[in-house]
Amino acid sequence: MTNKLKKLTGNVLETSSFLKSVAALKNDQFKSRLFRNNVRNLLDEEIGQLQKQGNISHDWNAILVVEDFMTTGIFNSSFYGKCRLGKFDGTGPAKDGPWGLPAGIYRSTVVDSEIGNGCIIHDTGVLANCVVRDSAMLIGNGSISASGTCTFGNGIEIAVGNETGGRDIVSYADLTIPVAETIARNRSDKDLLKAYKDFTDEYLSRCSAPLGYIGEKAVIKNTGTIEDAFIGDHAVINGAVLIKNCTILATPEEKTEISHGAWLKDSCVQWGSEVTSMAIVDKSVLCEHSHVERHGKVTMSIIGPNSGVAEGEVTSCLLGPFVGFHHQSMLIAGIWPEGKGNVAYGANIGSNHTSKSPDQEIFCGEGLFFGLGSNIKFPSDFTGAPYSIIATGVDTLPQRLEFPFSLVNKPARLIADISPSYNEIFPGWVLSQNIYSVRRNEGKYKKRNKARRSEFEFSVFRPAIIDLMIAARNRLRGAAAEREIYTDSDIPGLGKNYLTEEKRKTGIESYELYIEYYALMRMLERITAMTAGKSATSLKGIYGDATDDGQWEHARKVLAGEGYTGRSVKDNLIRLMEILESVSADTYRSKERDDIRGGKIIPDYADVNTLAGNDSFIKETIEETVELKERIQSIIADI
Repeated sequence: MTNKLKKLTGNVLETSSFLKSVAALKNDQFKSRLFRNNVRNLLDEEIGQLQKQGNISHDWNAILVVEDFMTTGIFNSSFYGKCRLGKFDGTGPAKDGPWGLPAGIYRSTVVDSEIGNGCIIHDTGVLANCVVRDSAMLIGNGSISASGTCTFGNGIEIAVGNETGGRDIVSYADLTIPVAETIARNRSDKDLLKAYKDFTDEYLSRCSAPLGYIGEKAVIKNTGTIEDAFIGDHAVINGAVLIKNCTILATPEEKTEISHGAWLKDSCVQWGSEVTSMAIVDKSVLCEHSHVERHGKVTMSIIGPNSGVAEGEVTSCLLGPFVGFHHQSMLIAGIWPEGKGNVAYGANIGSNHTSKSPDQEIFCGEGLFFGLGSNIKFPSDFTGAPYSIIATGVDTLPQRLEFPFSLVNKPARLIADISPSYNEIFPGWVLSQNIYSVRRNEGKYKKRNKARRSEFEFSVFRPAIIDLMIAARNRLRGAAAEREIYTDSDIPGLGKNYLTEEKRKTGIESYELYIEYYALMRMLERITAMTAGKSATSLKGIYGDATDDGQWEHARKVLAGEGYTGRSVKDNLIRLMEILESVSADTYRSKERDDIRGGKIIPDYADVNTLAGNDSFIKETIEETVELKERIQSIIADI
């Protein structure tokens, strides 16, 4: 295994709770997988009592039971093949919510299966070739079975991006977005790909088992067909149509739910996720705390933590965390591991077919917002334009866009010698006009994050984004000559859009303000760390002395490169207070604009909306600004 892959996968082959559970399924050296050798044959009187209670078996001697087995909880059921039964006393620790059904096996057929202590199995047509752990509940189901060669939806080749292949990612239950991104984006690294194949081959070997698995305190109710499935401890299956060749992972605190008409096949669903309300998931991986609902359809895709798909379609995509997809829309062949974006109603992001082959794709970029009814033509690459907005109804041509925080809107006018299909771009517009959304989302994602195994960078203004902003600003500055209209031939990175001179200048201003904001905020953090418990009288060397702090080293480089080190520390701190006031005011104004417009149109707008002055995030921003200024003033007083 290469170091790059090892760093991403860690010791999952040894630590995976899923693989450990499967290993127990494969262990056939004892009489029972659940009870080891602590089982016995039924006594004659027990067989007689079971028969009186309406139970049948072609071979009662093939049934082994625990030492303290009781017949009191088994009625009107059929047993075939080698079955292993725990203790059911007719009450038991397991209860099905308000129903309070007794533990035991009632009106069900059991074939070559093991059933743990205190389980509730009522009205299940067939339970075949499965291990059911303690206190699980199976109520009102059709068939739950395993073929004898289960891989539980692992080892599926998922063709993300190019639907014809080329970026295939072999699935496994513990798959993460960083691993998927690395494999999808490094196709020329043959050593890496070989190492990944070896790794997934080994994983597949370890997760292959002869039996299906239903975990401790798992609940399966009113479900039609479950076949070759691993249903993890505490998972909830309620009213699903089909679960075939799947892994469902869960914990007591992260109950995964598959319910109300859901249809799953050849897929892995991780902890705390939900598939419900007639959603379809096929040949896919849902990472922890993701969800698909309201007829949403996910095919041949990997959905990142905290992301959700509702009503729309996602096909051949790699979606990162916190992607919102709440309405009827389409995303096909998208590479979006950075996530944190939104797909609005009616957005068609799927022009991947050239009439020859469905081999085109899109790289979406962090925080991108696809507006209502937008139509995105492929191939496209927006990774250089994080946190940009494709406005409502915009049709974009195939392009590479490299201006962060931009607005792409329909052209305000037709311009001679420029295609009418070109849109107008406003570089840095989100910074100057909609900073509320950017800063609010930082906190929103942090508060809404439920994932426990994935790490996220919530800060928007961080080195990678700042570098893109600096490069974009430099390209705007570097225009060969001032002119009324610019295109990609004049300023690289504009894509199939035109830029006016006015918006070129405002774009430069927007980028420069937030580049400076970033650098000076990092400087403040560095000063705070340097002066912890000490006086700020001496900050000598803060600009020039190298450290082992990568974040600060990047900011120090920006300070020097932008000329901010030409100012004293005190002057930079004073300047930071000015910027903090400006950012706070811009945050307020970006929300206030909506209030003013809404009030002019909707008579009672103020009665049903939270206005800027009462907005909790605005209040937090103002309070934070006051606190930061007080801290800065205290430092200045010590210098």
